[in-house]
Amino acid sequence: MTIREILKMGDPRLLRMARPVNDFDTDALHLLVHELLKTMHAADGVGLAAPQIGVDLQVVVFGTGAPNPRYPDAPIVPPTVLLNPTVTPIGDEQEEDWEGCLSVPGLRAVVPRYTRIRYTGLDPYGDPINRTASGFHARVVQHEVDHLLGTLYPMRVRDFSRFGFTEALFGADV
Repeated sequence: MTIREILKMGDPRLLRMARPVNDFDTDALHLLVHELLKTMHAADGVGLAAPQIGVDLQVVVFGTGAPNPRYPDAPIVPPTVLLNPTVTPIGDEQEEDWEGCLSVPGLRAVVPRYTRIRYTGLDPYGDPINRTASGFHARVVQHEVDHLLGTLYPMRVRDFSRFGFTEALFGADV
């Protein structure tokens, strides 16, 4: 089980639509989940989608169990493995906040996201997941599910005056 290379923006594989998972509780699926989690933690990420490591399957992992150095002020997000997700906004309210991405290293931008969502899907055993989320948790889920649709956060930026290199925007410590 290895830490995988994270594809960078510009790689055409990040723009593809991921396929649904049809086979659950397999050795291959458990290995993929383990490698996603190991890769995410090694990169200090709060989420990672299978397409970011070149696997065209609808699998995302996310969660912060403890404060994250890339998002030190963010609230805890429950560690989750989510397959074949669907995100449904609860209401029309959106908020803008800063986002980064392991596939877009060194950059951040203000991105609009729905404030409250319901997300559904399956765990690696095929058991259903059905949750509501708000704030940072909702933002993380929407960001990761976007990867399954071939969407990177810069594609959602509305104001490019609030998009730039992390170091220039926030200083060298972030």
